[in-house]
Amino acid sequence: MFGLRFDLRNPAFAGVSMADRYEAALQMATWAEEHGGLAVSISEHHGSEDGYLPSALPFAAAIAARTSTITIGINALVAPFYDPLRLAEDIAVLDQLSKGRLSITLGAGYVPAEFAMFGVPLGERAKRMTETVKTLRAAWTGEPFDFRGRTARVTPTPYQPGGPPIVMGGSSEPAARRAARIGDGFIPSVPEVFDFYRDECQKLGKPDPGPWLGGDTVSTFVAEDPDAEWEAIGPYLLHETNAYGEWQAQTDDLATGFTSVTDVAQLRVEQRYRISTPQAYLEDLKAAGDFAFAMLHPMCGGIPPELAWRHLELFKERVLGA
Repeated sequence: MFGLRFDLRNPAFAGVSMADRYEAALQMATWAEEHGGLAVSISEHHGSEDGYLPSALPFAAAIAARTSTITIGINALVAPFYDPLRLAEDIAVLDQLSKGRLSITLGAGYVPAEFAMFGVPLGERAKRMTETVKTLRAAWTGEPFDFRGRTARVTPTPYQPGGPPIVMGGSSEPAARRAARIGDGFIPSVPEVFDFYRDECQKLGKPDPGPWLGGDTVSTFVAEDPDAEWEAIGPYLLHETNAYGEWQAQTDDLATGFTSVTDVAQLRVEQRYRISTPQAYLEDLKAAGDFAFAMLHPMCGGIPPELAWRHLELFKERVLGA
C-alpha cells in the first residue's frame, strides 16, 4: 500500500516554475491512482518564501477532477485562518465533486508570522478551532442553525452523510485532549503526544483508539545508488529541514520535530530522510507487517519533477512490481 504527499515547496534554486510543479503533482496523483495508490495528501502554510501550498482546497479540487477513486487528504487545513461558515460550504462542494473521497484534518497552526499575516491573535487558536468544528457539524446537517447570532444554513450538504470525519492535528497535550473531546480522530505532528489523546478518549468513555500506528516519520526514497542520490537531492532535503526548523524555532510546541542543520552530511547522520535501494526498502516494508504503508514525498523540499519521476518509476518497477 502506498500514497503520495505534496506540500509543493518551490525554492528558487530548483529552477522550476510553480505552474509546472503543480501540473507535475496532478500527473503524479493520476499515476498513483493507476498503480494502486490509496491516497494523495496535501498540506498548507501561508506566506512561505518558497511558495509552500497556501490554498489546499482549490488544489484538492484539481486532484478530484483528474482522478476517480483515490482518497484526497488535506492534512492539514489551518482552521483559525478560515471563516467557519464559508469553510463548511467549500468542503461540502469539494466532497460532492470528489464523490465522498475527501479526508480533512484541521490544525490550529503554529507559525507566528502566519497569524500576523491574517491578523489572528495566536492566543485564539483553541477557541477558533472549537468554533470551526462545531460550525462544520451543525452546517453539514443541512438544517438551519445559529452562527454568531445569525441563522445560517449550508446547502448542498457533503456527499458523505454528515460530512467527512473531522480529524484534528496537533503537537501538544491540549491539542490532543481537545481532539478527543470534539474530533473524530487525531493525527499528531510528533508521535509522543498521541498518548494524551488516547488517555482523554478513555476518560470520556469513548472507544480506545489503541496505540499510534502512523509508523515512523522518516521520508524514504528509492535509488539504485543511494550515495549518488544523496548528492542529487540532498540540497532539497536540507532546504525542507531548515525551513521547518526555522518555523519550529519560533514556537514552544513540538510542532514539527525538525531542527535546523548545517549541511547534508549532518542531515544524513540524523536519519530524518532515508535513501534506500529497492531491495532494502522492500525489506523494511515486509518488516512492518500488516501495517506497512509507504507514504512517498516525491517532490520533497522542491525536488524537481524529473528527479521525482525517477524515484516513482523505480518504486513502481522494483517495489510494487516485486
